[in-house]
Amino acid sequence: MKSANASIIAGVVILALGVLLLLDRVGIMDSASFAAPLIFAAVGVLFLSLFIRRRENWWAAIPGSVFLGLAAVITTTQLTGGAWGAAFLFVFMGAGFAAVFLREPGNWWALIPSGVMFTLAAIVALPQELQGTPTAAVLFLGLAATFGVLSLVPVRVDETSDQRKRMKWPLIPAGALAVMGLIFILQATVLLIPADFAFPVVMIVAGAALVVFAFLSHRDGRRKAHDPGPRAG
Repeated sequence: MKSANASIIAGVVILALGVLLLLDRVGIMDSASFAAPLIFAAVGVLFLSLFIRRRENWWAAIPGSVFLGLAAVITTTQLTGGAWGAAFLFVFMGAGFAAVFLREPGNWWALIPSGVMFTLAAIVALPQELQGTPTAAVLFLGLAATFGVLSLVPVRVDETSDQRKRMKWPLIPAGALAVMGLIFILQATVLLIPADFAFPVVMIVAGAALVVFAFLSHRDGRRKAHDPGPRAG
C-alpha cells in the first residue's frame, strides 16, 4: 500500500512535469519556473501522507512543512516579487512543529520551535519602516508568548504514570523575555512618536496597566470572599 501511494504521487509529479515541459517546448507558456515549486510541493505532500497515515510518523510533518514552505516561497516570489515571501517558509515550518505536538502531545518540545518560526514569520513580514527596535520587540514578545503557551500545556509527570501537570519553569524565560520586549516597545515608542507625545503615551500605558491590575485583584478578592472553603467535619 505504501509503495502504491508513493508510485501514484511520483507518477502524478512526472506527468505534470512532462506536460509543463511540453507546453514550454511548443511556446505556449514559460513553464520552467513552475518545475521547482511543483517538485517541492510533491515531496511535501508525500511526507504529509506519511504523517497522516500513522500516528508514529509524527516526524514527517517537519520535512513536509519545509518542502511545502519552499514551494510557497518560490511561487509567491515569482508571482508577486515581494521580499516578504520568505515569511511563508516560517509559517509552514511553525505549522509543521505545531502538528507534531497536536499528533503526539508528549512532544511538548515542538511548541518551542513552532513559536520561534511564527515569530520569525512576523518579523519578516514587518514593513521596512518598522525594522530595528520594533523588530526586537516582536522577537522578544513572540518568544515570551511561546514559553507562556508552553506553561499552559499539561505534561506527564513521568513515563510510568498518566498523571499530568503544568510545567512552571517556562514562566521564568517567559517573564524575562516579556520584560525585554516591553523595554524595546518603550524604546520604539520614543523613536516613532515625537518627544512631546512620548510622555503622555507612557502615562496612558502605565494607567491602563494599573487599571487592569486593580480589576484582576478585585476579581480575585471577590472569588476568595465567595469561596466557602473546606467544611468542618
